[in-house]
Amino acid sequence: MKGIIGKKLGMMQIFDEIGRAVPVTVIAAGPCVVTDLRTVEKDGYTAVQMAFGSIKQKKLIKPVAGYYKKRDIKPHRYMREFAMEATKDFKVGQEIKVGIFENGQLVDVIGTSKGKGYAGGMKRHNFKGGPRSHGSMIHRQPASSGSTDAARTIKGTRKPGRMGCDRVTAQGLKIIRVDNEKNLLLVRGAVPGPPQGLLLIRDSVKA
Repeated sequence: MKGIIGKKLGMMQIFDEIGRAVPVTVIAAGPCVVTDLRTVEKDGYTAVQMAFGSIKQKKLIKPVAGYYKKRDIKPHRYMREFAMEATKDFKVGQEIKVGIFENGQLVDVIGTSKGKGYAGGMKRHNFKGGPRSHGSMIHRQPASSGSTDAARTIKGTRKPGRMGCDRVTAQGLKIIRVDNEKNLLLVRGAVPGPPQGLLLIRDSVKA
């Protein structure tokens, strides 16, 4: 299992070898630094902890600054973990670059979806809505909540509420191009989140 932290730059289109337009998302991926290794004996699970994005040390709180100083690593803005079957191929301080991926490989991209605020049932859950005829008065209302025997709202019922700002995984996206010089990944299709949003890129679990 391979993984790297990146940032969404935006979308564009490129043309393949036969002239077809391909929509791609441009991701600034890495370089990342391994900051710690999680083991079953010590932590109860196996994972690799990485840091991404430079930041001035004065902007860090003292515990985090001390965490980097103890490992002799420059301060970074983000720190995330990737679950691995084994960590023997990694060491603290190792640099992970976009070159770990290759053209044509399938990856999963994890991000935080755009927050859309408070939304009704039709927008949030794609409800059909009520009749549009004159006098119906329930064009966009969620109407009945289910059984009247319960005398309460059943847990898990789809209702209006906050939409978006959730952890979303886009699975099985194809890497169109890897730019090792500029640390860029061009992934076919859209990925979760707004431009400049933080992303985790890993091997596709269903490939």
